[in-house]
Amino acid sequence: MKFTESQLDLYSAPLSKTEEQQCLNAIGMVRDALKPLGFTDDGKPISALYTDTLAYSIELRSTSGSRRIKLFVQGSYANNTNVRTQSDVDIAVIQEETFRTFYRSSSVYPQSDADYHFVSASPQQKAFKDEVQECLVAKFGTDVERKNKSIKIHGNTYRKDADSVPCMRYRDYSGDYRKDESNYVGGVVIFPDDGGSIINYPEQHIKNGKAKNVSTNYYYKKMVRIMKKMRYLMQDSYISAASNVSSFALESLLWNIPDSHYLEYGKYRKVFHFKSIIDYLKSHKSDFGTYKEANGIKDLFPTSSDQTNMALFLDALDRFYDYE
Repeated sequence: MKFTESQLDLYSAPLSKTEEQQCLNAIGMVRDALKPLGFTDDGKPISALYTDTLAYSIELRSTSGSRRIKLFVQGSYANNTNVRTQSDVDIAVIQEETFRTFYRSSSVYPQSDADYHFVSASPQQKAFKDEVQECLVAKFGTDVERKNKSIKIHGNTYRKDADSVPCMRYRDYSGDYRKDESNYVGGVVIFPDDGGSIINYPEQHIKNGKAKNVSTNYYYKKMVRIMKKMRYLMQDSYISAASNVSSFALESLLWNIPDSHYLEYGKYRKVFHFKSIIDYLKSHKSDFGTYKEANGIKDLFPTSSDQTNMALFLDALDRFYDYE
């Protein structure tokens, strides 16, 4: 399929101000729904975790205890890489006062809870996800739908569909040699209804994505939006390879491309620049085993089948994409 420069200009455009306001509305509604649990924001405004991002955030504290909750927009909206105007807004709902720790296993500089004076948390009478669900149902009624990893709030003209993700703070202390309680890499632990746990690093993703965008003269996120749009167009054309990779994986894939490549081809038209991205990735498939998610921590392709699926997608994309 042939694409014009004007089409790629449209695909690479960021969110509109209307969508940005709807993201703010969504996180504000979740904040207000949680206040009946005894939380307050002390009148503080919703603000961005990092400047020049849509990762809006607000912290709540219990008025009668030590409980703390952090809310922030994560995912494609937070990273400003969304390309479908009807996509859900992902809102992390993080339980902060209870957390899971990770320590290095070194025998030379071992770590333990005792180094930080941590004590085991008492069992909760009610799961945090259940608490959040009850509050959301009380405010939004039948617009609330429980999912395996999240609690969905169906939208309206005022707010977008939102997926609230109740989770626990994850603290990685493996790089701390000062026994400093605040010196950790922060992640989140999600507890799906079907069992187990998932550790993600959404804040690191947002921070790294912003840095990558700046260091590539703002070409990185433009190319990510175009790549995501191509995936949707390929799915609409019934190209099966496009359904075996995720938008998150594509965003992370492009994060691994050296800054110099974006800067080298940035002066050319987007139609040519995007082709150079495809060519680079196809010629570096052997490096996929070293690629990280955009958070810079987790492996992007933990299995060989993940690498194979991405390689097949890139081959299909190369056949699909042409330009005038």
